[in-house]
Amino acid sequence: MRRSKGSVLVAVAIVGTVSAVAYPVFYSYPNRNAAAAAAVPTGDTVTTQWGPLTPSDRDLIIRVRLAGLWELPAGQQALERSGSKSVREAADHLIKGHTDLDKRSRIIAAKLGVELPNQPNAQQQGWLDEMTAAKTEAEYNKTWANLLRAAHGKIFPAIASVRNSTRNTLVRQLASDANQTVLDHITILEATGEIDFAQIADDSVSGTASPTGPPPPVPGQIVQPAPAAEPSTNPDVKSTPSPTTPGLVPTGRPDPEELNKDQGEPQVQ
Repeated sequence: MRRSKGSVLVAVAIVGTVSAVAYPVFYSYPNRNAAAAAAVPTGDTVTTQWGPLTPSDRDLIIRVRLAGLWELPAGQQALERSGSKSVREAADHLIKGHTDLDKRSRIIAAKLGVELPNQPNAQQQGWLDEMTAAKTEAEYNKTWANLLRAAHGKIFPAIASVRNSTRNTLVRQLASDANQTVLDHITILEATGEIDFAQIADDSVSGTASPTGPPPPVPGQIVQPAPAAEPSTNPDVKSTPSPTTPGLVPTGRPDPEELNKDQGEPQVQ
């Protein structure tokens, strides 16, 4: 009788061990996405109906907003101060492109509860001041083009990084839109013939300036909508935001509130 009970206990132990080993194997495949999501440390990541919203996601939204806050006045200033056809064309692209991206960043920020700045940061204001201080048109054109080209080059890899890693569908679409527009702006700025590529290469090792510490949204808190970033004199511009080939930027992109209607991309619940 004792031997029989001992055999039963051994059999139960073996079954338990096999089940413990087999469970992760059989469970992991049909449920691997849910398991992986549960295993990701949250930190300052918050849950939204469009997917997790990470600090780097919020940082990109804020940086797109900041770009418009200084590049729109920079574009407007170039239309007023430069007689160069290529510089004026680049300014046209900046105004149209960042008016579009600013609208997208404001809509997405409101949906995700991300508070946006309404003024350029200190570094960006310094760039505007440097442009303003240029004494001659030749100096102005070179200063203007190189400051803008350097700024676009620094945010470009950050956009790609967020586009690659984000699990938030709204942020992914913003990153895609920003990638197209920034590439167009880089291309059109280089077409001015004013860019010092050696200096761009030297400066690229210094890293990317970024606003720090964007706080996570507070659940249930409604943030104040940000006003549109726009040139004060509403210049007549003709370019459109996204490139197909260099110098041509037609777009048929949907506004953020239209996302997922025709793309077949499921929203994260």
